[in-house]
Amino acid sequence: MTLLWIVTVLWAFSFSLIGAYISGRVDDYVAVATRMVLALVVFLPFWRRVPWRLALIMMATGAVEIGLTYLFLYRSYHYLSVPELLLFTIFTPVYVSLFSDLLARRWPRQFWAPALLAVAGAAVIRWTDLSGDYWTGFGFIQAANACFAFGQVWYRQQSRGNPLPHRVRFSWFFLGAAAVTVAAAVLLADWDKLPVTPVQQGVLLWLGVVTSGLGYLGWSYGSTRVTAQQLAVMNNMLIPAGIVVNVLFWGGRVQEWPRLLLGCVCLAVALWLSRRRLTATPAK
Repeated sequence: MTLLWIVTVLWAFSFSLIGAYISGRVDDYVAVATRMVLALVVFLPFWRRVPWRLALIMMATGAVEIGLTYLFLYRSYHYLSVPELLLFTIFTPVYVSLFSDLLARRWPRQFWAPALLAVAGAAVIRWTDLSGDYWTGFGFIQAANACFAFGQVWYRQQSRGNPLPHRVRFSWFFLGAAAVTVAAAVLLADWDKLPVTPVQQGVLLWLGVVTSGLGYLGWSYGSTRVTAQQLAVMNNMLIPAGIVVNVLFWGGRVQEWPRLLLGCVCLAVALWLSRRRLTATPAK
């Protein structure tokens, strides 16, 4: 759990970095592809040959969990305002619970309570008035949520009985993510919006090497050490963490602190409930 908290704080900074230095200045597809390629470079020294079926599975996991997630996410920006987009990401814990149950071949029962409580807590924090025409964007962001959730659960399941070190798996993981995002950049990017300033290049270097590379490694490894519902709840802890980081370091403003505090209480209760209702047997 400690590792998931560390990565949550790391990712909370990333939202402000992207908003302040990348979004609207660097093409979305170029930024995402750059991050994935840089993350791949981090893990290339650990690459080793593995059976082709296993290689394809690991590449597919990376392509879905990161590659497709980011492609759907950035597409949703064309239809949603930022508050709407953040609001619609609160459903990720539900998808984590759903895919955990489906892949374990069990019928969802008591496992949903912590995930739904986490959704309620995040909704209290992020709820804003919705614009009139947002269903297309809603579909894209739900596709992103589902891909991210499925990738986490799938990686967690693969870790059972898998002797390969995580760093080896991630060399294949990011190969799949890089393949998808680079292909999308070649086809869809606006090549007039490249990272040309030292600040933009430095931020992308940080996002690629630390946030994407080391961050996703830490998150995926941490996901194998907790229960499915603890993982589901932690997916929404990023919302209050991101707000706090933005307020403290980028001068952001919170207009309704009581709502923020109430939402955080809901998330904390959801995390406590997940520990109470599930046996915390880590995946090896």
